[in-house]
Amino acid sequence: MKYTQLGRTGLKVSRLVLGTMNFGPQTGEADSHAIMDAALDAGINFFDTANVYGWGENKGRTESIIGNWFAQGGDRRDKVVLATKVYGNMGADGEAWPNHDKLSALNIRRAVDASLKRLRTDHIDLYQFHHIDRSTPFEEIWQAIDVLVRQGKILYAGSSNFAGYKIAQANETAARLGSYGLVSEQCLYNLVERRAEMEVIPAAQDYGLGVIPWSPLHGGLLGGVLKKQAEGGRRAGGRAVDSLADPALRGKVQAYEDLLDKHGLEPGETALAWLLTRPGVTGPIVGPRTGEQLASAVRAAELELDAELLAELDGIFPGPGPSPEAFAW
Repeated sequence: MKYTQLGRTGLKVSRLVLGTMNFGPQTGEADSHAIMDAALDAGINFFDTANVYGWGENKGRTESIIGNWFAQGGDRRDKVVLATKVYGNMGADGEAWPNHDKLSALNIRRAVDASLKRLRTDHIDLYQFHHIDRSTPFEEIWQAIDVLVRQGKILYAGSSNFAGYKIAQANETAARLGSYGLVSEQCLYNLVERRAEMEVIPAAQDYGLGVIPWSPLHGGLLGGVLKKQAEGGRRAGGRAVDSLADPALRGKVQAYEDLLDKHGLEPGETALAWLLTRPGVTGPIVGPRTGEQLASAVRAAELELDAELLAELDGIFPGPGPSPEAFAW
């Protein structure tokens, strides 16, 4: 496994990030533990979760599964760079009770203590804002974060789903207050969805944030969905099937699969490998439901794509180009 530093920090993380969103809803605890064992054996040291994972009445379940894995002992916790998120409402019994969501200083304090308890650890390495909170000023957010850093409960702060200008606002405010600021941005980014290249990724690079793409296969669309359908296999769900209703996009996906078939490459692995060639990218989040899906992701980390193939991929899924040119002329 290859490693890189997370943004401007000295923290070394694997080029693949183990996403845990399926742990609980899709994958049982025993299988989730086996996947985490296999990830660590493969050299993946960057694990990502969120306080709301488990969803609905089971929110928090995913963090608990990870915490139970840490509690098995050994050097698991010492080897893992642990990232979780705060924003979603964690009120009991589905109540949208005030101050149990978003990024007020009160909720941040409450949420981090609850996550630490579920994760069965004394600190979180990367504490991420799951979404922008338009009602809470960054001055308040950084005050709360700095307290947690001094207490040793978190080490770094990151963002998720932030616009480029919000990354700038957050870190300019942090600089004014003497805070360290954001060190990472987790954003939707893949061959199909490249709008992050316009402003989010340039902002992240300018402010020293590592970019952590989520949904690298765009909901399964880049994982060989057409071939799987033709073979009568498990249909992809959600975004993949919905998107295929667009004839133009379906044609691009067909061209993508035909191109990779010609090169003897697996679509999902190629989509991950492509992200690893992109400027500013620390590593994509992979969310395996099975051990084989994890093994496929690990193979992708070793895959080298030549310049000709990269150009062909750009031809099928062109990016928006830099800003302001992409929207100004």
